[in-house]
Amino acid sequence: MLGTAADQAVPPSSPWPDTPVLVEVHRSGFLESVHRGSLVVLDAASEVVLAVGAVDRPTLPRSANKPVQATALLAAGWVPRSGEELAIGAGSHLGEDGHRELAGAMLAAAGLGPDALGCPPALPAHEGTKAAWIAAGRAPERLAMNCSGKHAAMLSACVAAGWPTEGYLAREHPLQQAIEARLGEAAGEPVAAVVVDGCGAPQHALSPTGLARGVLSLVQAAEGSPGRAVADAMRAHPWFVAGTGREDTDLMRAVPGLLVKGGADGVHVAALPGAGAVALKLDDGGDRGRTPALAAGLRRLGVDPEVLAPWARTPVSGGDGVVGEVRASAALEA
Repeated sequence: MLGTAADQAVPPSSPWPDTPVLVEVHRSGFLESVHRGSLVVLDAASEVVLAVGAVDRPTLPRSANKPVQATALLAAGWVPRSGEELAIGAGSHLGEDGHRELAGAMLAAAGLGPDALGCPPALPAHEGTKAAWIAAGRAPERLAMNCSGKHAAMLSACVAAGWPTEGYLAREHPLQQAIEARLGEAAGEPVAAVVVDGCGAPQHALSPTGLARGVLSLVQAAEGSPGRAVADAMRAHPWFVAGTGREDTDLMRAVPGLLVKGGADGVHVAALPGAGAVALKLDDGGDRGRTPALAAGLRRLGVDPEVLAPWARTPVSGGDGVVGEVRASAALEA
């Protein structure tokens, strides 16, 4: 296994830079809070057209790495039986019934059961499903963990390649070696560190620019290639990527051709063929500012502002009404 994050991580040589404000929180006309971070916009040729903050500093993309990771699973020999399987293999679901059923079916097709999963047991993240589980006294399960689709796909790839399923999360396992190499190749930069992710799998540090470059390569890949297959599956089946009410699900349904993938601790990436890509990291690791910043970046790619309106300015409540908004800062709106 990987051991501790301290064993694997490369400590920074200096503290984080003082990154600019990307998002502001206004309450009744008063600037209440800000979210600092880094955001990069690439054009269709992968050239940087906007760089705000430390866009070349390695960060942890977390689940935003999953789309490129999935291409390594295909290259290893995994043959998904449907687009839904490929989408959940690159996704972060909410543990809804259909999510757990599909991940379980993937394992069964590989001759495995839920006990083979290396991700920890969890309650569903979908509020209604979780409430029903709690009311019924149902214990956390590995299939309900939001990364179980990725883990089921990883195990399926191991079976297809003839690699051992035991120890599949160890950095030295051939599956993880293939994933690490693929992430660096797609990003156009070496992986800067390898740590332990929340689901127990290796997590690979890349810059926001490298993250954007890798995901853009998927949507612009040739038809029939692994990259294009992942992009097409995610865009065709966004509910299996994220779940009910999630911004990734709804954005991919709202903007034709758009591929979106969020990551924990304030990361988001999106790419649109023929237009470019956006990647961001909020230094505070929070979720509140992600979609206003992402929407600002997508406007730079020519996405209709009216379509993006539900995510560009999110409401701040006060009493029974709305008294303010969370919105992109002037650094992104200029």
